[in-house]
Amino acid sequence: MFLVIGGLMEVVWAVGLKYAHGFTSIPWTIFTLAVMAVSFYFFAYSLSRLEIGTAYAIYTGIGAVGTVLYGYLFLNEGMSLLKALLLMTLIGSIIGLKLVEGAESE
Repeated sequence: MFLVIGGLMEVVWAVGLKYAHGFTSIPWTIFTLAVMAVSFYFFAYSLSRLEIGTAYAIYTGIGAVGTVLYGYLFLNEGMSLLKALLLMTLIGSIIGLKLVEGAESE
């Protein structure tokens, strides 16, 4: 659960970076840096229970998929069939990594 929260916070800070305009918008910069700290805290905490490679892949995967979806839904960014298929491949790979880690630890 901590890893998922950290990954979702990664989406928030990635979007915050867009609105910080190269750190020229002070309120957005402060918000973004604060959310980054929260995101890294949850990611770091999850490492006490998960393998680092799998945890990092899940963390960045959630961030990547969430950020692309935010761009598509709220920023009018394009979504081609190929992009959608690649996102589904990424999601499947993240799920697969977690399943493999669970099977290996038994």
